[in-house]
Formats: sequence, structure tokens, C-alpha cells
Amino acid sequence: MLYRTFPNNEDKFSILGFGCMRLPIKSKKAKDIDLGLAEAMVRKAIDNGVNYIDTAWPYHGRESEPFLARTLADGYREKVYLATKLPSWMIKKTEDMDRILNKQLVRLNTEYIDYYLIHSLNRKYWDNLTALGLFDFIERALRDGKIKHIGFSFHDDLDVFKEIVDAYPWEFCQLQYNFLDTEQQAGLEGLTYAHEKGVGIIVMEPLRGGSLTKSVPEDIQKLWDSALVHRTPAEWALRWVWNDPRITVVLSGMSAMDQVEENLIIANTAESGALTKNELKIFEEVKSVYESRIKNPCTACSYCMPCPHGVDIPGAFGFYNDAYIFDDIEGKKLVYGRFLKDQGADLCVACGECEPKCPQNIKIIDELIEVKELFAE
Repeated sequence: MLYRTFPNNEDKFSILGFGCMRLPIKSKKAKDIDLGLAEAMVRKAIDNGVNYIDTAWPYHGRESEPFLARTLADGYREKVYLATKLPSWMIKKTEDMDRILNKQLVRLNTEYIDYYLIHSLNRKYWDNLTALGLFDFIERALRDGKIKHIGFSFHDDLDVFKEIVDAYPWEFCQLQYNFLDTEQQAGLEGLTYAHEKGVGIIVMEPLRGGSLTKSVPEDIQKLWDSALVHRTPAEWALRWVWNDPRITVVLSGMSAMDQVEENLIIANTAESGALTKNELKIFEEVKSVYESRIKNPCTACSYCMPCPHGVDIPGAFGFYNDAYIFDDIEGKKLVYGRFLKDQGADLCVACGECEPKCPQNIKIIDELIEVKELFAE
């Protein structure tokens, strides 16, 4: 396993981090974690050198943190840097910050959290938190030893990102970044800005919610196959992110044991700066083809969920995008109704509750109308 450090501390992190957003589940319910398989996956990753484990309050219907408390028993807690996040959208008054952190310590069965993030910052949440004394809370939590290091995760525009970076001596930040998303949200410019300020970089969505690895179109697969070295689409995408030496940890939301095994193999050899000029050219060609196909930038993060009217928003957008990305409209029509029965876009009443929660700033209501029209049959 290869390791890197942040610019501002000496902790050595595995370049592969285990993101617990997409653990294997036993049913369509997001909280119904397959506990046995998920525990085996996390422990296998740790046994093979992964030492950064990331979770958050809302993951898997708030079951991810308690799951990790059980999984990190038997000495595993001492082997890792544990990261979780303050749910920004839940903070209505100053006391909420301490109350939630204290509850997370209990849920995780730990005396402290190694790397604590202010979760999913955007303009709205940032303004609210700073007005309620965010910095006093951070200093208090650090002083009391409840957290060891502080950072933030981000979903908004570049200008907001730079403002947040400049507002506090953050040790690290977590941003969405992959070979398709170089100009969205913080993007490459934000990554560069944070690094130059001495802020460590953790990347989420390196596979864009898995969309870069599923049912790869024939024309894109031909581009990958034109390289002198054969690699899977997942390996190509991960190696692209790891090629940048400024990125310390790449979070992979693994949901199957074979994904753990593949990612471990890749992380053992993914040196920065290793991609050739020809390989980087192939990435540009692949990106161009993908960008010509994508209809909706949803990454299936599920921050918009649950919908009060029962729409599976990420699921609907997933079928919609897949129909175009993989040139399979008729095929997706056949399965859309079966998998989204009583959860389809037709249930949307335009209440608007989902849109403020979307990290990608998707006009969800308008997009659901497009989904409904495509799959009307």
C-alpha cells in the first residue's frame, strides 16, 4: 500500500480510503446494511494497509457510524484514522454542534475522532454555521480532545470554496474530483488553491458514483483498449486521480468484496506522475465522449433523499443517464418500471424540498419531468 501525507502534519495515510457511503445492502433500503459482508470488506481493507476510514451521520439511514463502531472493535480502531462529519444541515442553534458531536462519539464508541469534517458545505450552510459560532465550536472540540484534526467537505461553487478555505486554518478538505469533474464545484482550480494554502486534499467520487465503471460504452472501451497497458475502467479512473501528487487520500465507496480486492491491488502501484503522455491523451478523448452523452450530473449521493412523496430521485436519474450514456434507451425502459415501481418520477409533486439539498445544484423538479417523459411507457 502506498502512503502520502498532508502538507501540514506527519500522519501517513493510505492513498486508498474506505468510504462508507455505499456499503453492501441486503435490500433496496439504504440503511439495510449487509453487516457480515460489509464488516469483512472493511477489515480486509484494513488488514491490507488501508488506514483512513470515512463515514458520516446520514450514511445508510444513520446506521453507518454504529456499524463502524462494531467493525472497528477487536483492536481495529487503533489501526486507522477515523473520519466522520458534522451534518451542517441539521444545525439550527449553537448547542446542536456540541450535542451532535457528543452523540457521534457514543455512536462510534470512541473517545475521539481523528479527522472531523464540517459536512457538505455550501453558501447556505456556511453562512448559518459561522453565524452560530462554528469556529468557537471547532476550537472547543480540539481543546477538549474530542477531535484531533479539522477539515470540511464541499459542494458548491469555486468562489464559496475559496472563501471557506481562507476563513480558517483548515488542515484538510474533501472535494469531488475525477477525470470528468475538473471544472465542477471546486474543481482543479479549487484543488490547486487549497494545496497552495497548505490544506490537505481528500478526493471523493473518483468513479463518479460508479458511473465510470458500469456498462462502459463500446466506443469508450475501445479508447481504453488502445493503451499499451490493459486496465479496467475503475483502474484507469483511480490512477488518474492518484497521478496528482497533491492528492493525499482517494475515497472509494466500495460495495462488493471484488471491488475491495481490485482497489487494493491498484493502490499498491499507483505512483503519482506515472501516467504517460499517451495515456493522458486517452483520458481527454474518453472525457470528450462521455461529456457528449451525459444528461444529468447526479452522482447518487442521496443527499436529496428521502423524498416525502416517495420518488427515488437518484434511482430515476441513474436510469435516465444510463439510457443515454450507454446508448440503451429501450433497454432502460424495460427495467425502469420494474425497479422503480411506486418510486418513479411520476410521483413528483414539485414540492421543492429536494433541490436545496443537492450538492450538484441540479434543477431536480425540471429534470424529473424529463425522466417522466422519457420513461412514460
